[in-house]
Amino acid sequence: MDIQQLRQTAEKLVGQGRGILAVDESTPTCNKRFAVLGIDTTETNRQAYRQLLLTGEGLNEYVGGAILFDETIRQHLSDGRTFPEFMADQGLVPGIKVDTGAKTLAGQPGESVTEGLDGLRDRLTEYHTLGARFAKWRAVIAIGEGLPSSACLNANAHALARYAALCQEAGLVPIVEPEVLMEGEHGIDQCQEATSAALTAVFDQLDNQGVDLQGIVLKPNMVVSGMSSSENIDSREVAERTMNCLLAHVPAAVPGIAFLSGGQSDEKATEHLNLLNQIEETPPWSLTFSYGRALQRRALETWAGDSQNTEAAIAQLLERARANSRAALGQHTPETDFTEG
Repeated sequence: MDIQQLRQTAEKLVGQGRGILAVDESTPTCNKRFAVLGIDTTETNRQAYRQLLLTGEGLNEYVGGAILFDETIRQHLSDGRTFPEFMADQGLVPGIKVDTGAKTLAGQPGESVTEGLDGLRDRLTEYHTLGARFAKWRAVIAIGEGLPSSACLNANAHALARYAALCQEAGLVPIVEPEVLMEGEHGIDQCQEATSAALTAVFDQLDNQGVDLQGIVLKPNMVVSGMSSSENIDSREVAERTMNCLLAHVPAAVPGIAFLSGGQSDEKATEHLNLLNQIEETPPWSLTFSYGRALQRRALETWAGDSQNTEAAIAQLLERARANSRAALGQHTPETDFTEG
């Protein structure tokens, strides 16, 4: 394990206004999104779509790396290069999703624990050989009556920490993602409480497992009300509560925080990130994005499986990537960064 190399990779992913593009949807999830738009759910179309997302000229100005799915990291572009080979040539860091999904947590109704630790050491070694230099593992934390439980928080934090330690052993930067879900009627106070508890548990376990915090990227949710909540919370309050939560629970050694969008609209995810980077108190870590749908949605709808729409779809992706890059610097202005649509 080369700690200095891990630290350099983490900085490349999240430094200087760059973020992370998440294109790690599982095959069933990708197929589901294709089906809604009438796109044939074939491996050929999945390859073509992922190629579209990663080959826009200038993407590396806004994005430091991209998270791939197992199928994608093994595929080739039309010019014969593998996706990791192409990305490395473009100055993009290849990443890989390594968890096997959230499963029901025994004895805890309504809660889940993410699995995938069995055989992970060998899989990480293979992914490193294939070109990956960072990995992602997503824990899922639900809010509800009596939730999250300490059992759920501790089980997911322990799994995240073991995954992170194995990643660093294999020479991969771990993205540590404890996602407190937006689904539900809960208010912003409950979200802040649950996010605080999740971060406390995660960093306790990272310390227990000997993970070098300078060689990770944290991927948390923002502190927001539930999707079905009747609250009307100002965007600036979202930014302030999120910042206060992070300052209280995230060590300064962490080089960067790359937020997930978590079901926010494209515009809200960008607006909140921009406001976070305009708060006068300068945080010890970079604040940037690791968005999937919030970057991809308009590109996918524009492409719709038709190769004639590829250039227009790439333009949509680049527009979103540029806007979020500017938001990571606190310089986003909707009037100039977004077009109508």
